[in-house]
Formats: sequence, structure tokens, C-alpha cells
Amino acid sequence: MSSLSQSLFAVIENRISPVAARLSSQRHVVAIKDGFISSMPFLIVGSFMLLFAHPPFSADSQWAFAQWWLGMVDRHFAQIMMPYNMTMGIMAVYITAAIAYNLAISYKMNGFMAACLALMSFLLVAAPQSNGALPIGSLGGEGIFTAILVSLYSTELMHFLQKHHIGIKLPEQVPPKIRQSFDLLIPILAIFLTLFPLSLLIQDGFDMLLPQAIMALFKPIISASDSLPAVLIAVLLCHLLWFAGIHGAVIVGGILQAFWLTNLGINQQVLNGGEPISQIFIEPFWQFFIVVGGSGSTMGLVFLYLRSRSAHLRSIAKLGLVPSMFNINEPIIFGSPVVMNPVLFIPFITAPLVNAVIAWIATRTDMVNHVISLAPWTTPGPIGAAWSTGWDYRAVILVGVLIAISTLIYYPFFKMYERQLLQQEQPAAAEEKLNAVES
Repeated sequence: MSSLSQSLFAVIENRISPVAARLSSQRHVVAIKDGFISSMPFLIVGSFMLLFAHPPFSADSQWAFAQWWLGMVDRHFAQIMMPYNMTMGIMAVYITAAIAYNLAISYKMNGFMAACLALMSFLLVAAPQSNGALPIGSLGGEGIFTAILVSLYSTELMHFLQKHHIGIKLPEQVPPKIRQSFDLLIPILAIFLTLFPLSLLIQDGFDMLLPQAIMALFKPIISASDSLPAVLIAVLLCHLLWFAGIHGAVIVGGILQAFWLTNLGINQQVLNGGEPISQIFIEPFWQFFIVVGGSGSTMGLVFLYLRSRSAHLRSIAKLGLVPSMFNINEPIIFGSPVVMNPVLFIPFITAPLVNAVIAWIATRTDMVNHVISLAPWTTPGPIGAAWSTGWDYRAVILVGVLIAISTLIYYPFFKMYERQLLQQEQPAAAEEKLNAVES
């Protein structure tokens, strides 16, 4: 078993970690990740308004507060939904500008001008004017993959032209802002000569917009990403990286954000249409069910540490309890340490995998509601789970069950690690006591 563990750790350290480290610092991956993060405030507020527009009460409820809420939504549904329509409903717009801005900054270019170019390019292919209006059907979840591709393409095009000094040269006496605006003339022309003809070709040949065509290509991948095997693979990869000391949640989460937001957009669209909700693998499902208390689902481990006979583990628990309640568990992961600790390796991997299977089955069988809203990832687990599932009280119960199960998974390994630490602490404590007596 020891040789097997050493071989596994060697693979993680020598093969997986270097690749993950390079991937986590790759400029396009970083720009996409930071772009999604920048867009989150709009999406969280928009999701909250969607919940407000769909009260968690049945139409025949006799409770006075429920009747008031239902009646208000019935009378003012369009006004209540407006904040949602202008945030979540057009989230691809914010994502496009944010990704382009962050990528341009990494190239030391003008981020604002790059964001404007990307936004124009995206609207050109995703919302062509029709009958004096811009259609918004492709500006939400359907347009996320197009937003990523268009923002990267337009910014790379701008970078290529600037790198090779292709553009309109103005005298140095011209004010900087005017020179910056003229720097976009050639990139805009290049977009109209490359991206726009492609969009027209797809519209003419397939009778669909570019985002719809891209979604058709990605549909098998999106479907596969919402399967239990895909969830388990993502959980396993994330925690293998964490075990090697690399922030696995940042890498895996950055890759999955596009799929998470697409699935969320699908759920919200069918919710508004009164149809059955289908998508499961969305960020709150990961955050509040799979990794309760942080990566590794360490909330249960914190509770065990609080009652430990080891002074080291008790001190770590006191330091990490409050942050863990808000899903921040770096004090536990690096203070225990969990990183490269062979004793805690198995439960650190197993607990979130077991949570994923249980939560997946509970959601698929409608024991708890599907995720329909975004909650800030620092929201305490039970509250975040209820918030994201439309205030479903059963989600709170499920979180409690998952914490209890993860505690049981950690328990035997915690006791092994506790014994190891006590063997180290007791001689040191005896020596300190002896020194105190002698002095």
C-alpha cells in the first residue's frame, strides 16, 4: 500500500501538477476565468430577482403573506423580471466584454477599447437588427460559448495588428484618446471582413445565427458535462490538484464555468416557460452540496478537529471554523496539513465524490429542487443550498446529511492522524514540563 501511495503521489507531483500549473497561468484561461468572475455580481442579482418572480408557494396557499406575494407577482411580473432580463437574460454581453478586457490587459493593451471591439463583434453575430429591434435570444445562456470565442478572437486580432504595426498612424501631437480611437479602425474593418461574412454564411446556409450553430456543435459536450460521470471526473481532478498543493477549484472551476452558466440559463429559461427543469451540474450544486465547507468537504473534519485530543488539530479547528462556514478552508487544507498528507488523502478524495453521488441522485429523483439561481459562493452551505434551489427546505436537510456522511468518512482517518500527532506532542509536552520544573 505504501509503494502504491508513493507511486500515486509521484504521478500527481511529476505529471499532473506541472501541467495544471501551466494551465492555471495560461493567459487565455486566466482571461476567461477572470471574465466570468467579473460578471458574477450581475448574474447573482439577476438570479435573485428571478427567485422573487417565482414565489415558493402554491397558487392555492391560504397564508396571507403567500397570497400577497403571489398577487404582487401576478400584477407586476414584467417589472419584476426586468432586472433579470437586463442581467442574467443578457449575461453573454457582460462576459464578452469582461473576457476581452482581461485578455487585453495581459497583453498590456487598452482593455476598454478591446472590450468595445469584442462587444461590437458579439452583437454583430448574435443580435443582428431585425424590424428595428435587436433580438436577445442569443444574448443569454445560449451565447456563452460564442461570447468566449468572439472575445478571444477579436482581442487576438487586435493584438496581432498592433504587434505588426498595422493601422493608421497619427502624429504624436494628436491627443492620446484620439489616437486610441483610431487604433480600432483597422480591427473593426477586419472584423467586418472576417467574422461578419462567416455569420452571414451560416444564416444563409443553415438558417441560424452563429451562437445557435455553436450551441448545436457543443450540445453533445454540454449534455455529457451534465452527467454523473462528468461530475465525478471533475471532482476527482479538482481534489488531486488540491492534494498536490495547486488550487484545483480555480482550475477546474474556470474550465467548467461556461458549462455551469449554460446549464443555469437552460434551467431559468424552462422555469419561465413552466416546463420541467433538467440540468443539475451548476456551480451552486458543486459549492453547496459537493464541497460543503470548502474543497474536500472538510466541514465534518473541522467538527472532528474541535474535539480532538491533539493541541495542533484543536488550534487549526478554532482558526478554520468560521472561514469554513463560509466555504473558505485554506486554514484546514494547509494547516492540518491535508496537502501531500497520505493519511488524509483517501477521505479528502472520497468525501466529495460520495457527496456528489448522493446529491446527484437526490436532485435527479426530485427529492430536492434543481438549481435555478446563483448565490455567492461564500454563503454558508445550508443557506446557499436553499437560496439556489428556490428556497427548498429539503436542500437544507440534504446539506446536513452530507456533512454527517463526510464526518463519518473522515473519522477513522482523523483518528489515525490524531494518534500520530499525539505521539509527537506528548514527548514535547513532557520535555516542556520537565524544563519548567527545573527552572
